[in-house]
Amino acid sequence: MKTMKLTLAATFSAVLMLFGAYSHAQTTKEEFLSKWENSKKFTLDVLAKMPDSGMDYKTDPGAMSFKEQIHHIATSIAGISKNYLKGAEAVPTLDLKTADRAALASYVANCYDYGTATMKALSDADAAEKLDVFGNYVSRRQVMAVLMDHSTHHRGSAIAYLRANGVEPPAFVGF
Repeated sequence: MKTMKLTLAATFSAVLMLFGAYSHAQTTKEEFLSKWENSKKFTLDVLAKMPDSGMDYKTDPGAMSFKEQIHHIATSIAGISKNYLKGAEAVPTLDLKTADRAALASYVANCYDYGTATMKALSDADAAEKLDVFGNYVSRRQVMAVLMDHSTHHRGSAIAYLRANGVEPPAFVGF
């Protein structure tokens, strides 16, 4: 019985290590950019769902509004791509105070496209190069992953804002 428990424990540990190693595998640039394009579309779909009456909605006075969440996603893509991923000098801009929904949607699309062009232009050596980013020593590849996580985080907040306004969010599409 003791041998059987030991064998099961060893097998279980080996399986966990295998899956752990597998989960740390990096995607290719093409796979990442495909998911990035999906993120762009999903963000634009979330924006399109909010009625005009909810664009300034906030869950709390100290929180960003719905439109500020969406704008923040785009602005971060442009700024981080320019400053840490070797992006072109000219970045998309938008005055959110005077922008309507169509201008915000165009800005979001332009910032995602700017990020795409910037990421595509990185050589493998550039992507692997490590640099200080917000006090962390990381590769540009990791910066790309953080941009995806950041977009997902703020889009998730925007989705919660949709639900709080009685709006059914767009269905998630993973691939």
